[in-house]
Amino acid sequence: MKTQTYFIESFGCQMNQSDSERIAGQLESLGYVHCDQHGNADIIVINTCCVRESAESRIWGHIGALKHIKEQNPATIIIIAGCMAQKDQQSIFRRAPHVNIVLGTQNIDRLADILQDAQPKKKLLESGMFDDDGLGQEAGQKKHQGISAWIPIMYGCDNYCSYCIVPYVRGSERSRPFDMVLAEAQAFARAGGQEITLLGQNVNSYGKNLPDNWNFPRLLQKIDREAGIPRIRFMTSHPKDFGAELIEVMASGKNICEHLHLPVQSGCDEILQRMNRHYSTETYRRHIGQLRSAIPDISITTDIIVGFPGETDEMFEQTLAFMAEIKFDAAFTFLYSKRSGTPAATMEEQIPLAIKKSRLKRLMDLQNSISLAANQYWVGKSVEVLADGPSKTDPSVFSGRTRQNKIVLWPATPADFPGNTRLLQIMSAQTFLLRGEAVVERKD
Repeated sequence: MKTQTYFIESFGCQMNQSDSERIAGQLESLGYVHCDQHGNADIIVINTCCVRESAESRIWGHIGALKHIKEQNPATIIIIAGCMAQKDQQSIFRRAPHVNIVLGTQNIDRLADILQDAQPKKKLLESGMFDDDGLGQEAGQKKHQGISAWIPIMYGCDNYCSYCIVPYVRGSERSRPFDMVLAEAQAFARAGGQEITLLGQNVNSYGKNLPDNWNFPRLLQKIDREAGIPRIRFMTSHPKDFGAELIEVMASGKNICEHLHLPVQSGCDEILQRMNRHYSTETYRRHIGQLRSAIPDISITTDIIVGFPGETDEMFEQTLAFMAEIKFDAAFTFLYSKRSGTPAATMEEQIPLAIKKSRLKRLMDLQNSISLAANQYWVGKSVEVLADGPSKTDPSVFSGRTRQNKIVLWPATPADFPGNTRLLQIMSAQTFLLRGEAVVERKD
């Protein structure tokens, strides 16, 4: 009997990657085996993102390209999952009749049941009200493999930033019970896992629907003390809910990495108000000061949107000045693009593309110089690096990350393997990475 296989292609954020693990877990529970090429798969899953319309357009192209696979093998089951599936369920079947199953974000854990329902030729899961996403049970949980794992602690978002579609496609905030999160982290540690990232659209909102006053700092402290994981990360934090309690837990934790991703989005208070972000640049500045006082070697990264509706030259200059002041280790920078269904898409004073591109270049040039200086700080210092594996471009070089989430490359030795922790001396710095040499053969 031929082994049944599956292929998953994920687009978008880390939460989508985590959802793909849940999908894979269900498929493997039914006996399917992963394969690397969609042309050879019995089940093809496209896990979609719709945060930006440009990304959505590219995904439509991927969906359309699957038509010829279906024509060659009509038995192939094509599944469209994720945020686009939640938002555009009916139109996917209309535009792509070769698709078998449309699986919205709130129905991820029902896939196994659908597939066992006499292998349906077509199945549409209506969105309706968001359910608990499997919060009360572990359906769809994939056994994590490798050295790192994404562990969702909550789903949905209540912030309704004016540019963002996420609350409309992932629903309101729902937190996983703390014992479920801890058990998943402990199981990964027993399997040899070295690093976890706790995931949520806004991890700082964790616990709002839970009893016993659970919140994110309390959960993070529990994981740090009881999970047995050497490295703990989390993302994403919202500045409006960030505070002293979390800083204290981070500073006192043993396994919590010295890195924080805290999206500011703009250095102009008026733009932050238009974005519906609910904090000021002064509030954000205060958070950064407290963090660096409590954790001197912390690495801080951020997100910036350029060309938001109504952004004047003066407002953009405020953002540049703010970035020069804060000195982020790195920044993920984006041109604002309309996302239909969000308030910002209908705002007046949309910025011409040429102006947005010009501003983005100036911002990236500034940030690149700041990032290089931040990396040069580490030259001559010894750092602990968790090895990911050989470099994709040069197998004679190994790659890994520091606790500050900085990429380090070093000459490979027979002692190097994924999951190995090395003590390296940093010899040189570039804008996006460090280069080092081993100062001890192995650190257990």
